[in-house]
Amino acid sequence: MGSTRDVLERMGVMGLSHKLAFDVVVLDEEKPERWQKIEKGDTHWMRGFYISKEFLEADKVVQTCCLKTHRFGGHHTLSLKNSVGLVAKKVPGGIYDYMWELHAMPNQRLKIAEINAQYKVDLILMDGIKAFVTEGPERGKLVEPNLMIASSDRVAIDAVGVALLRIYGSTTKEVASGGIFGLEQICRAAELGIGAKSASEIKVVPLNSGAESEASAIRETLQK
Repeated sequence: MGSTRDVLERMGVMGLSHKLAFDVVVLDEEKPERWQKIEKGDTHWMRGFYISKEFLEADKVVQTCCLKTHRFGGHHTLSLKNSVGLVAKKVPGGIYDYMWELHAMPNQRLKIAEINAQYKVDLILMDGIKAFVTEGPERGKLVEPNLMIASSDRVAIDAVGVALLRIYGSTTKEVASGGIFGLEQICRAAELGIGAKSASEIKVVPLNSGAESEASAIRETLQK
């Protein structure tokens, strides 16, 4: 965690952008006109929120996310929670802190789902090579599922992610217990039509023989 630009520099993304000639947009540095206001409407946001126009104007959106629990109220940080990064903490020139509102209120997980209703995703890649099954997002008990997971459905991939956190022994109460589609992020996202509405709509397909046992365990866990 830290300054977005500093993290991108430290992780080598900026250097890679020069090598491969792609542009990096640091959302923290975007001008006011590059943020789109989303009105409150039927959401749980008190004032609505602002989302980056980069994701509204893109021809295709590929989202990359990790497999982790989250100790700051999100409970799990997968593809739905990853979308919080699209929302302005403060619009340049404004004083209202939207991230304070998100993290200070008990309806945080509902708001997370509602962000996802505002933009489309063409592909999600979840890095499950390593994962945190406690605490998170930047520390916790480390496990190594050694899996990469892909989907075009944010609800389905998050449900599979939660199943994996359970399989690998998460002791985070809000993640480890109850029906997966009863978890607030997933339940609200399904309600909004963002993706699968139940576990029965999810098809888990292993791409090699080494993943077959994991796929079977995921299917079983989804149905509990």
